[in-house]
Amino acid sequence: MMQKVYVDFNNCDRQGRVRLNTRGTFDDLERLNIKLVPGLELLLDDDEELAAVGIVQFSEEENIWVATFTWVNT
Repeated sequence: MMQKVYVDFNNCDRQGRVRLNTRGTFDDLERLNIKLVPGLELLLDDDEELAAVGIVQFSEEENIWVATFTWVNT
């Protein structure tokens, strides 16, 4: 089962990947004891109405974790 973590879909890089660097994301990762690794699948949720399946990647350009994502119907 995929773990659900908060993301801000307005916080995307130039490639359209959502950045995994917000306080809400960090809190969920810590609470769920998730360690980010390339290829990890997560359910990304904005706590409002948007949700997506994300695949974790590391952005060498920004030196942060990001995720490519595909929208899901909520």
